[in-house]
Amino acid sequence: MSGVDLDAEVRQSDPDRWLSSRFVPDPIARADLIALYAFEAELLAIPKRVTQPLLAEMRFTWWSEQMDGLFAGLPRKGHPVLEALGKAQARRPMDRGVFDRLIEAHIGRVQGQSHDLEAFYGGPMREAARLLGADDPDQATAAGRVWGLSQTGRHDEARAGLADADRSARSLPVAAFPAVLPATLARAPDAGPASKRARLLWATVRGRL
Repeated sequence: MSGVDLDAEVRQSDPDRWLSSRFVPDPIARADLIALYAFEAELLAIPKRVTQPLLAEMRFTWWSEQMDGLFAGLPRKGHPVLEALGKAQARRPMDRGVFDRLIEAHIGRVQGQSHDLEAFYGGPMREAARLLGADDPDQATAAGRVWGLSQTGRHDEARAGLADADRSARSLPVAAFPAVLPATLARAPDAGPASKRARLLWATVRGRL
């Protein structure tokens, strides 16, 4: 990403999760969450920026190599996403496997493999919950699956999974609930921004998806 305003970048590239992040009251925790979403946005943008699969794979490989420094406490200096993730990692250690599997899933998509819902959505939502203080981020797994189903157009399946996702999400600490908030938008995937904001607010007030 060019520039250092990751919040603005995520707002443009991932408006639903950016909206959900507005319900994180602590500015440092919110910045850590945005760093994670910015990393995901970087990966998602690669196939749009290059037309040749081999070039895309090379860029994904570069990100994979950067994980060594990030998880060793030495994120690449001068790169806003990696620096922000490094700060998040120092405050609340994350699961490197989630990042590795996400990158591998992106390479798989370039190679024509099927969409890996767990790698693309389940793992990142667990890491979002971890960053916001969840001691058991697995409680966010069902919500991650709902979000993934909704994002891939499987709306009936997403709505069918909301009850289980809600039961698990209610076990999360209040501070971590915004990590799973996007799942509630599966109820009305075609809603406009104002309606989505209202739905997210209502879910936050109730503590229910």
